[in-house]
Amino acid sequence: MGKRLGDNLSSEYISAANKMKSKQARRRIVAYVESYEDIFFWRMVLSEFENDKRYFEVMLPSKINLAKGKKQVLMNLVKDKVGRDMIACVDADYDYLLQGVTAMSRQVIENPYVFHTYVYAIENYQCYAPSLHDVCVMVTLNDHVMVDFEEYYKLFSQAIFPLFVWNIMLYRTSHYADFTMTDFNRVIETGNFNIQDPLRGIMNVRKKVGRKVRMLQEEYPDAKERFLATKESLKDLGVTADTAYLYIQGHHLFDKVTLPMMNKICDKLRRDREMEIRRKAVHSTQMHNELSCYTHSIEQVISMLKKNTGYFQSEPYLRLKEDIKRFLEGKGKSPSAKEKASIAVADLSSTLDAL
Repeated sequence: MGKRLGDNLSSEYISAANKMKSKQARRRIVAYVESYEDIFFWRMVLSEFENDKRYFEVMLPSKINLAKGKKQVLMNLVKDKVGRDMIACVDADYDYLLQGVTAMSRQVIENPYVFHTYVYAIENYQCYAPSLHDVCVMVTLNDHVMVDFEEYYKLFSQAIFPLFVWNIMLYRTSHYADFTMTDFNRVIETGNFNIQDPLRGIMNVRKKVGRKVRMLQEEYPDAKERFLATKESLKDLGVTADTAYLYIQGHHLFDKVTLPMMNKICDKLRRDREMEIRRKAVHSTQMHNELSCYTHSIEQVISMLKKNTGYFQSEPYLRLKEDIKRFLEGKGKSPSAKEKASIAVADLSSTLDAL
């Protein structure tokens, strides 16, 4: 069976198609993403750059089995095919923080036509702390503040940061199997969220992190300088002790930290609103009508988190937009922090591998 023309889709092919249009027609830029769930996010990013000269079409790699997809499949599809009229848009995962240690990391941070989230994944943006109160309001139509989300995620980040540095440090070497991302996620689980004592889980995490750090220090007694170098390189990349939650595995943050907490908080806010309606109702008919109206007006937590766009002013998102802007201006990506971190990363890798 012969190949269809679309099977050889590339930036050059799309560029040729663009040239065949009238001079007044808008330039089409294809943006390949990893999965269905990524389409909405990248549409929001790219739509800001559409005008009477160009438009983006966000697509999935149609010939790929998406069950096996993710970044590896996407990168195989667009390798040597991306360009001015075809780009790839992916989650950063750890590849941004690895700063070129692996082939995939080099492709993500160095290819001028591959754009990444900077934070680990889209889920991290959806859990952006300053936006979570607004999500609660969207879900429950109750504006009462029950938890200071910004303070909570700041303390959570500070609690996990030392172990996060260790995790990245080892992932930059051949020793990553000694302390995997799965191991890291297991240690930082907060357990059941308690509205009356929200910091209880963080204190528990802090204790578990302390124990694991001591174990790693015993296993790698000569790694202090490498640890400090990794910590400094992460700072150069925009990762701080207060914002580490944005760079851990997105599914873990969403499913194990944010969603359980939001469910409990929103359940309480709903009950409070329903109790207020019952208390203020003049008679039973009014009460039932108001409760019915309220029930039909509220939303599901997971749905509102998935649609959350309150991260638009976050620093990593603004960096992503700057990369897109520079690409469209023909300037390439923003000056990479790789130049600052590469020496420390290379030194770290060779030293730890020798241990």
